[in-house]
Amino acid sequence: MSLVEFDLRGLGPGQTPAREAVAPAREADAVLVKGPVPALAAVLAALDKGGRTAQVPVSWEPADDTASTGLARALGVGTGVERELSLVRDDHGGVLLHHGRLEAADPGRRGPLARRFGAQAHNDAAKVADGQITRIDVRPDWREVDTLGVVVMTLPLRPARRTTGRAVQIACDPARVVRDGVPYPRPVSRWTWFADYRVRWRLRP
Repeated sequence: MSLVEFDLRGLGPGQTPAREAVAPAREADAVLVKGPVPALAAVLAALDKGGRTAQVPVSWEPADDTASTGLARALGVGTGVERELSLVRDDHGGVLLHHGRLEAADPGRRGPLARRFGAQAHNDAAKVADGQITRIDVRPDWREVDTLGVVVMTLPLRPARRTTGRAVQIACDPARVVRDGVPYPRPVSRWTWFADYRVRWRLRP
């Protein structure tokens, strides 16, 4: 069985590997990923594009940053038990593993009110946003199957709205998306994250 190793420990904060760097995953029988969360996400996105997530077991040697440590703990990396897990995808070809955020297109604007933007969002059938908000945070819940945790913040210091479901669909003023610490290259006005019940990936700790 051919094992393809991806040593992506040199990725800096906010970086993701080029598509061609992870393309060999599609031809592998098994893969080993070394590096931060975006490295693992990029390899899974390549496997997903090739329709091979269910066939190719993935091992991960996480980096020592906070996000990698937290995700490794949530996934049970190092336990020795192979797991079949949900694949959380978006409608722009990406994979979400740890934390997604949608925020004002220019988050550097001064003042909490200046950083608000208009949005309407649904978590499954529940409307979770309809008006001016500060941000939406989305995290896969690895304790459950096909489940996302969604947090909508309307104003700083105000209680956030928390829901769970399989998918979150967002229509909004131009906004910035950050996937596992990596900013999407352009503002968006629509975005969907969903735990795809039709697709699984295999984690080999």
